[in-house]
Amino acid sequence: MSLLQVELHDKTFANGVQAVREVQFSVQAGEFVALVGPSGTGKTTLLNMIAGLETDFQGSIQAPRDALSYMFQEPRLMPWLSVENNIRLVLDAPPLQADSGRFARMEHLLEQLGLTEFRAAFPKQLSGGLKRRVALVRAFVTQPQLLLMDEPFQSLDEPTAQDLRQLLMQLWQRTRPTVVFVTHSLNEALQLADRILFFSARPAQVILDYHIPLARPRSAITSDLQALQNQLLQQYPQLLSGSLVKE
Repeated sequence: MSLLQVELHDKTFANGVQAVREVQFSVQAGEFVALVGPSGTGKTTLLNMIAGLETDFQGSIQAPRDALSYMFQEPRLMPWLSVENNIRLVLDAPPLQADSGRFARMEHLLEQLGLTEFRAAFPKQLSGGLKRRVALVRAFVTQPQLLLMDEPFQSLDEPTAQDLRQLLMQLWQRTRPTVVFVTHSLNEALQLADRILFFSARPAQVILDYHIPLARPRSAITSDLQALQNQLLQQYPQLLSGSLVKE
């Protein structure tokens, strides 16, 4: 059953730049879908439209916006609030106030992500990796049906980013929200997703809907993942530039 249905005909900004043209896709409940394409192709704009943050477009989007979390490129933690109070911001919002298990989930997630000792710390006292861990707790603690993630591990060193990918997989496999994950890294997409939607250069169009034929768990450095990545790029050398021209 589709949890997310996107049928977009056009998104053009006031300056005349067309970001999206004729993009149609659906995402099944519990599916992990990665969006990959060139910089500036409109992937973040697409996430904002799904979230309801951008409403000036032609087309329709069916998404469970009352059960949605959004993890942005930056952690977006309130600098004047502690780790715990940054998480409580989303827990105290209606209709979650009536959820009696919400604080137990917070405690469990803080422990699982190694943040218990940092609960009273403020964002300026945290490393970039720890800030992303707080953002992961905030994203999952509300038990969303749909989780939007916009390059959430960008600008981190690779070992830290890899640790966070593994934590993300653990959280997703336990609760199975539907995930739409924007990344520029084909390796990251192959490691995490069930399916990859490859986009053209702006205006964005889906040029390839690719189902990943690898079982989980996956590692970024395994030979089968590396072989699959090489195979894709040999078949479509310009794929990451937004073109489906074959070799």
